[in-house]
Amino acid sequence: MSNLDRSEDRTPVGGSASKSFRLDKANGKIWGVCGGIANYFGIDATLVRIAFVLGALVGVGSLVLIYIAIALIAD
Repeated sequence: MSNLDRSEDRTPVGGSASKSFRLDKANGKIWGVCGGIANYFGIDATLVRIAFVLGALVGVGSLVLIYIAIALIAD
């Protein structure tokens, strides 16, 4: 068994596998960014979508750029 095969079987010191951010394309409206954020933090996707819309309106569209960056960089 090579070192690569064995490294996949290890769990972190905390005991459970670390969770990673993934786009939720199945429940996503545009690219699944808000759905992925909601899954990562364990909250409702509607709350994340409302926060993004409010933040985009208040922040003069800066969250739109962040949304696009997350969509292009993430999974």
